[in-house]
Amino acid sequence: MTQDRDSGAEANRYGREMARVIANRLGTSCPDKNSNECVYKGKRVVIKCAHARTQDIGVSYRMLERIDEIIAAFEQDSGAYRLYCLTPAQFRKNMRPTASKGPAAGRVGLVRKSVFLETRQFLAAINI
Repeated sequence: MTQDRDSGAEANRYGREMARVIANRLGTSCPDKNSNECVYKGKRVVIKCAHARTQDIGVSYRMLERIDEIIAAFEQDSGAYRLYCLTPAQFRKNMRPTASKGPAAGRVGLVRKSVFLETRQFLAAINI
């Protein structure tokens, strides 16, 4: 299903709120309320959250230049989250451009959930 302006805004809100919860559970915080970026174990990371049926993780090309890892938090049917990570190089190798015609067009790359799962770089399971 494609996003429209309203569903995109809701996804953005959910992602930012859940990233803060997950960062807190990991023992860190997102210092800027307008970003999912934080420092985790000495690395600059971004925490990207996906509902259970969401199949893609999106990261802006500019963000890929300044972070050390992407942490993807995938919601499970139980409400828990399973966290996996990729380096920016791994993300770039597997990404495709967004199909967006809006502000994200030409600025965001997407990677399938399956890529995160296949790399087996499991970080943690978190119950919310």
